[in-house]
Amino acid sequence: MGQLLTKWIYFKVMGWKMEGRFPSLPKYIVAVVPHTSWFDFFIGLMVRSISGESINFVGKKELFGPLTGWFFKALGGAPIDRTGNRGTVDAFAAVFDSQEKFRLAIAPEGTRKKVNQLKTGFYHIAKRLHIPIVPVSFDYGNKRVIIHPLFSPTPDEKGDIETLTSIFKGVRGYSSEKSF
Repeated sequence: MGQLLTKWIYFKVMGWKMEGRFPSLPKYIVAVVPHTSWFDFFIGLMVRSISGESINFVGKKELFGPLTGWFFKALGGAPIDRTGNRGTVDAFAAVFDSQEKFRLAIAPEGTRKKVNQLKTGFYHIAKRLHIPIVPVSFDYGNKRVIIHPLFSPTPDEKGDIETLTSIFKGVRGYSSEKSF
């Protein structure tokens, strides 16, 4: 979908707003909260188109087979291989290391179900690779996407997670009863 058409649908038809901007850094984690519906994927695609920045995602390597691989790669996807002795953080690090420019969109909740705390994998990936996190709120209650300022992990993991959690508290997702 062209950027002009996407802007028209997002801003005029749907009546949404977008606050903030993605940085032009080559690598970072885009932590999107809350993730309560499959519809979030389409909002994310629209935001990516409007911003003009390449934002990626990962999927299990089986999704990137001969029949569907072209489609997921065209959308910015990259296969992740978690076989062998490689842990999840190592697998993500390998994907980042293989790319010159990679911005990973990830849902820190890890599910579309109701959760009360974020999973920390996204944080550990950012910390291991020495890259920042861009917190992004999908606020369906106010029809807006907020791209928050860059957050760089510190040695204080507990404090960092509390800070990131506070950014997302009270933001209503598509399914408000599942919101973070």
